[in-house]
Amino acid sequence: MTASAARGFPAFPPQRAGARFATTWWGRAWVQAMEDTSLDHKLLRKGRAYAKTGQLGPITVSPGRLAAVAESEYDTVVRVEQLGDAAWERFLDQVAAKSGHIAALLDGDMPHDLVEAAADAAVPLLPAVGDLEPECGCPDWGHPCKHAAALCYQASWLLDADPFVLLLLRGRGERDLVEALQGRDAPAPSTRAAPAGVPVAPAYAAGVPALPEPPPADVPRTLPTWAPAPGVDVAALAGLAASAAARARELLLRGRLPELTEHQDHVRLAAEHDLGLGGLPDAAVQAWRYGGADGLDALENAWTPPRRDVARAQALLEAAWEDETRPEVRIWRNRWTLGSLQLRYGRDGRWYPFTLREGDWWPAGPPERDPAALLS
Repeated sequence: MTASAARGFPAFPPQRAGARFATTWWGRAWVQAMEDTSLDHKLLRKGRAYAKTGQLGPITVSPGRLAAVAESEYDTVVRVEQLGDAAWERFLDQVAAKSGHIAALLDGDMPHDLVEAAADAAVPLLPAVGDLEPECGCPDWGHPCKHAAALCYQASWLLDADPFVLLLLRGRGERDLVEALQGRDAPAPSTRAAPAGVPVAPAYAAGVPALPEPPPADVPRTLPTWAPAPGVDVAALAGLAASAAARARELLLRGRLPELTEHQDHVRLAAEHDLGLGGLPDAAVQAWRYGGADGLDALENAWTPPRRDVARAQALLEAAWEDETRPEVRIWRNRWTLGSLQLRYGRDGRWYPFTLREGDWWPAGPPERDPAALLS
């Protein structure tokens, strides 16, 4: 076992009311994997309270294992499957393929494209539903119990601060990875002609190759220009051409485009390319800029969310007011009103904030999966 095989972290002190878990995208993915596994929202709520009030002792992170002592008597452990040697080699290939990856990790960032490239190479870094295995000595039957849930919530703070914590849980620490990368030289370009074929055994042993990088986002776009002509709005025509080019690029990168109604497409054009198409309310354009088609739907349509989603949102909001007087919440379908603030649950699983403006509800910011994060 190397010196980097285990790391210890001091116990978290009690946090202020309304403190958030997981502010990074990879930290939120960790929390979501744990929450989506749980079927007991009361235990999750208690776990959040335990995490915020400092009910856990120091945390130890080691390969495949996250551990702490809860309430000074219960040994609480969350296990994560470790990656094998072959998977680590494929991961190192992905890190070494782009010079900025290791710099981003050392700077406390987990690049999206690195995680996606690793997944394409059959190297799962982020946990999915059921990947976190909790164990605890307490009498709770929950999966996870409130102590294991609290440990996962506090671990999201560790992951926010240092993505190498996630890599250590998967089997290797920062020192191991940096040393492995330092000893890995990029292959020199060959001047020999390519052979006519490759033997089958080496081809299979090479594993799944990495996908090529997508086209860079900053490629200058050259659009046609038109001379003024009777009955032709040249500025609008240029905007439509820019929109078509952007949609073509998105289709190239993603392989598909969401289907839009004529109304949605009009709003999209007005929001993304400042095309004044007439008859569109400003709120619709602003809703699109914050959340696209889902944000527009949250503005224009009311619907009834599943009971499980409602229960989870209620638990999140209650946890945010552990030590404060909870304001009155008026609930109508997917719209929850708290005084001059209204939270609308979108069909995409995110909450959209709205504020009163001259008697109407106006989109107030980008959406969040945790409604408590919008209270400020």
